[in-house]
Amino acid sequence: MARDASIKSVLVIGSGPIVIGQACEFDYSGTQACRVLRAEGIRVILVNSNPATIMTDPEFADATYIEPITPEFIEKIIAKERPDAVLATLGGQTALNAAIGLFKAGTLDRYNVKLIGADVDAIERGENRELFRNIVEKIGGESARSIICHTMEDVLGAAAELSYPVVIRPSFTMGGLGSGIAFDEETLRQIAGAGLRHSPTSEVLIEESIIGWKEYELEVMRDKSDNVVIVCSIENIDPMGVHTGDSITVAPALTLTDVEYQKLRDLSISIIREVGVDTGGCNIQFAVNPDNGRIIVIEMNPRVSRSSALASKATGFPIAKIATKLAIGYTLDEIKNDITQVTPASFEPTLDYIVVKVPRFAFEKFQDADPRLTTTMKSVGEAMAIGRSFGEALMKALRSLERKEAIFTFPSEVTVQERELLLESMKMPTEYRLQQVQKAMWAGASIEDVYSSTKIDRWFLKQLEMINDQARDIRDAVELDAPTLKIAKEHGFSDQQIAILRASTEDDVRKLRHHLAIRPVYKTVDTCAAEFEAFTPYHYSSYEEESEVRSRTKPAVIILGSGPNRIGQGIEFDYSCVHASFTLRAAGFETIMVNCNPETVSTDYDTSDRLYFEPLTLEDVLEVVYAETQAGPVLGVITQLGGQTPLGLAAGLKAAGVTILGTSPDAINLAEERGAFGRVLAEQGLTAPEFEMAASQLEALEIAARIGYPVLVRPSFVLGGRGMEIVYDDAALSGFISRATDITPDHPVLVDRFLDSAIELDVDALYDGVELFLGGIMEHIEEAGIHSGDSACVLPAMTISDDQRSKIREATLKIAQGVGVSGLINIQFAMADSVLYVLEANPRASRTVPFVSKATGVPLAKAAARMSLGTTIAELRAEGILPTQGDAVAKGISVKEAVLPWNRFRRVDGRGVDAVLGPEMRSTGEVMGIAATFGESYAKSQISSFGPLPKSGTVFISLADKDKKHGIAPAQGLASLGFRLLATDGTASFLAEHGVATVVVRKNSQGTGPMGEKTIVEMLNAGDIDLVINTPVGRGTRADGWAIRTAAVQRSIPIITTTAGFSAAVEGIKALQAGDLSVAPIQEWLSR
Repeated sequence: MARDASIKSVLVIGSGPIVIGQACEFDYSGTQACRVLRAEGIRVILVNSNPATIMTDPEFADATYIEPITPEFIEKIIAKERPDAVLATLGGQTALNAAIGLFKAGTLDRYNVKLIGADVDAIERGENRELFRNIVEKIGGESARSIICHTMEDVLGAAAELSYPVVIRPSFTMGGLGSGIAFDEETLRQIAGAGLRHSPTSEVLIEESIIGWKEYELEVMRDKSDNVVIVCSIENIDPMGVHTGDSITVAPALTLTDVEYQKLRDLSISIIREVGVDTGGCNIQFAVNPDNGRIIVIEMNPRVSRSSALASKATGFPIAKIATKLAIGYTLDEIKNDITQVTPASFEPTLDYIVVKVPRFAFEKFQDADPRLTTTMKSVGEAMAIGRSFGEALMKALRSLERKEAIFTFPSEVTVQERELLLESMKMPTEYRLQQVQKAMWAGASIEDVYSSTKIDRWFLKQLEMINDQARDIRDAVELDAPTLKIAKEHGFSDQQIAILRASTEDDVRKLRHHLAIRPVYKTVDTCAAEFEAFTPYHYSSYEEESEVRSRTKPAVIILGSGPNRIGQGIEFDYSCVHASFTLRAAGFETIMVNCNPETVSTDYDTSDRLYFEPLTLEDVLEVVYAETQAGPVLGVITQLGGQTPLGLAAGLKAAGVTILGTSPDAINLAEERGAFGRVLAEQGLTAPEFEMAASQLEALEIAARIGYPVLVRPSFVLGGRGMEIVYDDAALSGFISRATDITPDHPVLVDRFLDSAIELDVDALYDGVELFLGGIMEHIEEAGIHSGDSACVLPAMTISDDQRSKIREATLKIAQGVGVSGLINIQFAMADSVLYVLEANPRASRTVPFVSKATGVPLAKAAARMSLGTTIAELRAEGILPTQGDAVAKGISVKEAVLPWNRFRRVDGRGVDAVLGPEMRSTGEVMGIAATFGESYAKSQISSFGPLPKSGTVFISLADKDKKHGIAPAQGLASLGFRLLATDGTASFLAEHGVATVVVRKNSQGTGPMGEKTIVEMLNAGDIDLVINTPVGRGTRADGWAIRTAAVQRSIPIITTTAGFSAAVEGIKALQAGDLSVAPIQEWLSR
C-alpha cells in the first residue's frame, strides 16, 4: 500500500498569524509536513501569511506564498501552480475553513485538485454539531442534551427547555471563540449574541451544562487500512467549564479506572471510523461524571490540533509527520518509528513518566479584561515539563512559566480568615487557582473542603497535600542532610524553594547539594518505556540513579530557547534558535537545545542533536551544562537568540564559569542599563530623547516638570513594553509610579521626553568587531509612541532620504562598536524634525529578524549563530551566506502588520476591552504582505490580519484635536475614491473648513435623536459602516471613543486608531480598487 504515485505536487495551507487559540503548534506541524513531503520527492507549494515562522523561509518549500489565506488568494495560487493535491489538516481551523471555502467555490473541481488528509464530508461530520451528534448516538455513545439555534428567539427557547446553566458553542470557530456558560438570561443574550456573530454559519449550539465533570482528550490516528492507534490520553486537572487550552493538563490520564479508560478508547476508535478520518489524526474530548461515571462525548477535531503538539512532545510520537505520510498514501505499519528505528508507527506509545502542561496568560496586558477562565480560550502560550512523578512534573512546569506568582509558596502565617477567603475565591477558575488551592491546603483546608469548592479530583488534591507535607519536612528538619535534600529534589522542589523554607540562599543550597553529590540524571523519551533502544537523545531530568546521557567527541554548542510563548516574546525568537541549530549542525558542531515549550519547532527531537526538555531557570540550565560537560567538550552557551528569557540567565551562567558565546553579558548590560547606554551615546556624539532616572515619586515629578510633558515612563529592564505609559500630567504620572514600583523593586523608574508624531525606525544589523552588515531599515507606519511590536512597518523605509539612510548606518556602527556587539543588534531610532534620535538598542535577535530575512533573502539568524563561534562577516560573504558586497537589499515592498486579540477579552460586565494601541505591546502575532507597490502590500497585510479594507461604502471618521490636520489629505483621498463619509460634530466641521464634505452623525453620549436618528454605535451595530477611523483623545479611554472602538471590534468592522494608519489605508484601498492583487512566491521575489 505504498505512497500514492499520482501525487507529484502538494499545496500545504498554513495557519496564518499566531492568535489566541491557534498558536505556534501549527507552525510546528506545518514545518514537519513540508519536510516530510520534500523528503518524498514531492514538490511543495506553501501558503502562509505569517513571516515569523520558519516554515515560510524559502528553503522549506519549493514555492512559498506569503499571501492572505483566503479562498480567493488560494485559487490564484492553484491556477498558477496547478498542484495535484491540497493538504489542509495541519494548519488549524484557518486551513480547514479555507479548504472548505475552496471546495464550496468549486475551485478544487475546476482545477482537478484533490483534498488529502481528510475529505470534506469527514470534516463536516466532525465539525458540524448535528451530524456529529448523530454519529455519537449511532455508535452507542452519549452527547450532552442540546439544541441548535440560528436566532436569539431559538436560543431563549432552548434555555427554557434545558434549564440554566447552559453552555453556548458556536459552529466552525477556533479556541472556543464566542463560547461561554450562561447562568441567567442576561448573560445568555450577551454570549449567544457574540456567538451568532463569530460563527461563519450564524449557528450556535445551546447545551446542558456539564460543569464540574472530569475532562479528558484522546489523540487518535487512523490509516486507510483501518489501523487505529491511540497516541496519548490527556486529563485536565481543571474540571469542565475551563477551555482545555487554559487548563493545566496531564498525560497520561491518571484518575481513570482501567474499565473507564477502555470505554473511552472504544468510543474513540468507533468515532474516528464512523466520521471517516482515514488518513490522519484527530482529537476527541470527553466528559466523565465523577459521581456515576456517565461518559459524554464533547467534540472532535478532524485535524491536527493544539493537543496534538502536546501529545507529540509528551510521547515522542511525531503526529504531524505521520499524518502527512498517511495523507500521501502510506499506512501506519509501513512507517518506521524514528526514535526506536525498529517499531512501526502502528505500535502505540507507552509512557514511563508523567507530563504536565501549564498555560501562560497575559492578563497584565489587558488591565480591564475579565480574568475569569471560561470556555473561550485566553492563554497565549504554555510550558510543559516531564518528571517521574506527578509532583515533580508539576513543580517543574510551574517554574517553567517564568512567573514568580506561579511557583508554590509556603508562608509561615496564613490566618483562618485568609483560608476561608481562598476557599471562596477558588470557586471561580482564574489563572492562579491551583496556587490558591495549594495555599489553602497549606493553611489547613481539607481535601473535601477544596473538592466541594473546585471539583478538582481528590487524587490531584492528595498530590498537592504530599507536596505541602514535603515542604514541612524540609522546613522542620534539624539539618539539611543528604536524605532530606534528595527526597525534596525528587518531589520537584527547586534550590530556591528549599532556600526560602530553610531561610538560606539559593547559592548556599546549591553548594551544599553539589558537595553532597546530589545532582539530577537525565532520562530519555523513547515512546516505548525502554522496551527498545532509543536513538534520539530527547532528555528530561530526574533525581534517580542512572543517567542516559551518552558521551560524545564532537564539540558541542548549547542553545537556550525562549520558553513559553507570551506577548512580547513569541515564535520569532524560536525561529532564530532553530536556525542556529540547523546552521551549526551543518558547520560540524553538535547542537544541544534547552527549552520547555511544547508548541515549537525547537523542541522537535530532530531539530538539534540533543534536546533537553527543561525549565529555563539558572539551576536547571547549570545542571544541563554540567551533564554535557561530563559527556564531552562544550564550547559554550548561546543566550542572545531566545529573547529576554535566556538573556536574563547570561550573567548568572557567566558568574558560574560558563562560556557565553556571542555578545558578552557585560555588553548586554551596557545596552539595557539606560545610564550606561546614555554614556555610550554621549561618547559617540549621538542624540537620545532627554531622560532621567527617578528613585521616588517626588523626583519623577521634578524631572517631568524639567523635561516637559508628555513623558514616557517605564521601569528600567523590560521586554515587550511591559509597564510603559505615556503620561500627560502630574496626576497620571503619580498613578503610574504607585502601580509600577512592584515591577522591579531594585530598579528605578525612567522618565523620557516623548517625541510626539516622530517617525519611528527599526534597524537589524550584524557586527563582528570589524565590519557592520545592515540587514534592513524598517519604517513604522504608526507614529512613535506605539510599541514597535504592534506597529505596522514597511521595508524598505519609504520616507527617509539617502543622506538620512547613511546617518542611520553610521549611528548603528557607532552603537555596535560602543556597546561591543558580536552578532545581532536591533536599534530603534526616531526621526523628528530631521533630527535622528536613538530610542533603544538590543544586542540580541529581535522580533523583526524573520521578517527582514524574508524581505531581503539574507539569513540573519544563521549568520549570527556562525558569528558567535568566531566566523567573520568577510568569511560569511565568501561562503555565500551573506551577499558578497554591500548591505541587504529589500526585494519588492514588504509590510508587516500586527494581529491583536481584542475579540478574546471582555470586561467583567461583558463589554469589550478598548482597542487602542500604545507603548505596551498587546499583539499576539504578525502577518506580511509583499508586492511591487506600498498600497498593494498594505492591502494584503490588512486582509491577512482579519481587517480587510472595503473597496467602497461608508467610512466613519472621528479624530482627536491633535490629529485633525493630519486627517485632511486621507479624508480627501477617501472622498475621491467614492466613499460616503460620516463624522461627529468636531471632525465634520473641521473637515468642512478644508473642503471635505461629511454627513454629521450623533455621538453615543448624545443618544438617539428626536426623529429616531441613530447614534454612531447604533449604526455600527446595524452594520451600516464599512470602516472606522477613530483616534483616541489624549490619555485614558474617553467613553465615546471607547464605545465606538469596541462596537467595531465586536462586529468585526476594520478599525484604524492612528492618522498614519489612515493614510496607509487610503493607499491600500486605491490598490484594491485598481484591480486584482497579484500573487508570487517568495523565491521569485528573492531572485529578482
